[in-house]
Amino acid sequence: MNESDPRYTIAPGAEEARDETGRDEAAREPMPIVYLNEIERHYQQGESMLHILAGANLALWPGQSVALVAPSGAGKSTLLHIAGLLEHPDDGEVYLDGVATSGLSDAERTQIRRIEIGFVYQSHRLLPEFTALENVMLPQMIRGLARKEAARRAGELLAYLGLRDRVMHRPSELSGGEQQRVALARAVANAPRVLLADEPTGNLDPQTAEHVFSALTQLVRATRVAMLIATHNLELAGRMDRRVTIRDRQIVELE
Repeated sequence: MNESDPRYTIAPGAEEARDETGRDEAAREPMPIVYLNEIERHYQQGESMLHILAGANLALWPGQSVALVAPSGAGKSTLLHIAGLLEHPDDGEVYLDGVATSGLSDAERTQIRRIEIGFVYQSHRLLPEFTALENVMLPQMIRGLARKEAARRAGELLAYLGLRDRVMHRPSELSGGEQQRVALARAVANAPRVLLADEPTGNLDPQTAEHVFSALTQLVRATRVAMLIATHNLELAGRMDRRVTIRDRQIVELE
């Protein structure tokens, strides 16, 4: 992004947001990576309007894990999609490194998602015809990295996540936990600044969920990525740096 472009506006109140939401060493940064400011989102439902978010604010800081805990239908996925530039808010602004994103074209938003933002879903969404190694190589090659370098980096990531001996296996030959760790490796393959996860352990048994969660937290500490996870798992959420919920269409910090 070119900050001299008049479409881009530095986030107002980003410093103040640190005082409200920064509670640990990771938060002591000059500016959040992602700052959602007064976000509004609603949908037409028949003749009525369904309001999901109204004046919602959230700051995500480097090296910090944030759990988003809220009932089904509260707007967790909507919030993740807005933070990940997959969906436009009806009002308000999404700032990335203090720079407004509302003026970006679809092509520019796509480019940011490829480089700056990683996504992990409840279903791993791996490409079944490719090996674990190839699944992690693909986003790097799409970004322009040479095949040999992409393979080297993919192999290192998979080894870091305990999958050194599974790199040549296709998704159907992997367990659920292994598939999700491959999906995690793919999500961080391009060294994103932000990692967004939607119920990443929801389909896993408790022991496997623990392994995947440990891998997530390891990566956050190692790479200082800012991580926002929507989850129903209160035990795992309690071990993250911060916990937030959606209440009365706003984002509220939980103790």
